[in-house]
Amino acid sequence: MGKTVRSDTADGTEEPPDYRHVFTAAPLAMAVVAPDGLVASANDHLGALLGTAPETLAGCAAADLVDLASDARTWSAYREVLAGERPRLRCTRRLKRPDGHSLWAQVTVEPLAGDAPDLLLSVTDISARRELQARLRHLQMHDPVTRLPNRALFFERLTAALEPESYEHNGNTGRIGLCYLDLDGFKAVNDTLGHRAGDLLLTAVAERLTRCAEQASHARTGTPLVARLGGDEFALLVEGSTGTDQLADLAESVLAALQGPFELSGRRVSVTASIGVVERHASGTTPTALMQAADTTLYWAKADGRSRWTLFDPERNAHRMTRQALAATLRPAIDRGEFALEYQPLVGMDDGRLRGVEALVRWNHPQFGVLAPNRFIALAEEDGSIVPLGRWVLRTACRQARRWQLDHPGEPPIFVSVNVAVRQVWDSDLVADVAQTLAETGLAPELLQLELTESAVMGSAGRPLQALKALSDMGVHIAIDDFGTGYSNLAYLSRLPVSVLKLDGSFVRGFQYDSRDARPTGREAEPDADRTSPADEVIVEAMVQLAHRLGLTVTAECVETSDQASRLRRIGCDTGQGWLYSRPVHPDRISDLLLQAAVGNP
Repeated sequence: MGKTVRSDTADGTEEPPDYRHVFTAAPLAMAVVAPDGLVASANDHLGALLGTAPETLAGCAAADLVDLASDARTWSAYREVLAGERPRLRCTRRLKRPDGHSLWAQVTVEPLAGDAPDLLLSVTDISARRELQARLRHLQMHDPVTRLPNRALFFERLTAALEPESYEHNGNTGRIGLCYLDLDGFKAVNDTLGHRAGDLLLTAVAERLTRCAEQASHARTGTPLVARLGGDEFALLVEGSTGTDQLADLAESVLAALQGPFELSGRRVSVTASIGVVERHASGTTPTALMQAADTTLYWAKADGRSRWTLFDPERNAHRMTRQALAATLRPAIDRGEFALEYQPLVGMDDGRLRGVEALVRWNHPQFGVLAPNRFIALAEEDGSIVPLGRWVLRTACRQARRWQLDHPGEPPIFVSVNVAVRQVWDSDLVADVAQTLAETGLAPELLQLELTESAVMGSAGRPLQALKALSDMGVHIAIDDFGTGYSNLAYLSRLPVSVLKLDGSFVRGFQYDSRDARPTGREAEPDADRTSPADEVIVEAMVQLAHRLGLTVTAECVETSDQASRLRRIGCDTGQGWLYSRPVHPDRISDLLLQAAVGNP
């Protein structure tokens, strides 16, 4: 405020401070305010700032001059300063002058120095500073390429829209919607035409999205916020949405708007977009949850074929979340011993006797119950846990096969068939694992069969082929699982160490009924397309005969009826597997079957 001017009297006592010189000399708008809140005096700078003569300010309520009563918190603090209960008030106010001009001001109210009961009101024009701050904020909150709100401003608006005070007033639906999109093919434009062309494309897309938002403006919901979140990702936020139909219409309009080609410096470029659409109650959701749902749905749109919009599906998301939960707990589950094996018999087609079993892994999940392999094997292959899991399956199955052999010395020993993923061959020393397991369990190599899928075996080269040959030389049998669904190149089999073909179940299901037979009673009539085509049987018979000429045996999977078994036996299948003989069962049940003369009636 500057130095206070004082003067001494003849008797040595101090005179009261004289503020007139300060008011005149200081380049600050000031006024002295009495304890009752009225202006006692004001300087010329304050009058100029407020657009009025300073003498007219005397006797006016100071709070009215600088708008201190417009909000309860500021008014309360001001009254505390007047009462001496608070040392200072400082606030920012927007002041309007009589000529209509407005300005931003920083207002300070504090006691005068000394024992004087008056207060000093000082006002500083900070309009230029506010304008600069606004410009800087605009730059900070907007994308420099498209001029759209950027990720920071988008999340600021989204967070505010999810606050209860934003949607709990009259006229608001209490819902929120989001279209989250990215461009299909944008990377190709950047890579082939350069980043300058990419920026031009982003700007043109932003203009079309803005027009879509303006055309979609709703009397109740207003204009959707269009933002660029980064890269080629954009978002359209609808506050107070009226339902999924509104968001679907908006997504459709966006796809339509982007269909036309873009002119980029004389070049015509076409792109499409994939859009994830989420619409829900604002209450109970968070910015993170909404964006996770939108991101997931955008992924679905791309996976479903791109150039489309997809609506968030809670059930589909629940499946995804379950899959993630399984993936996160798969490796620890192996160490915790949550896996178990069941065994499905492989039966001789000629006599119905038990020849072997296929080991099928089950996951006894503490939350989701007993899970079949189709629920987790693909996950295990993705994260590599198939290697320790496969090693455990191999050792457990071989140990069990050896135990059956020792418990039933009077019966011919049965072989055990174990599924092997290609990643087990690449990411581990499968040959060493098998050799060590056979040595530890005492199981003969010829009593172990390893199953690999057709697509994996037919493309084998390098290390996988070397591993298969080493296992075959060891005496282990190699089987192709689900044969007929992949390459079906029987000639190629002559160069592979394969000894068994397992016909895919789709072939066997084609043998369900003879076209001359009546349908089984109790079964609902089905289209004639379900009847066996004579060509199907000819093809399967040809595959079986060629396999036999190559020295291979053939196993038919999914045998469910005696009619299927009879016809498969007639065309030369060696063994069968399916519910006609037995479902996958506990090891004790296999022991019971070993005591029986035959498992199924041929």
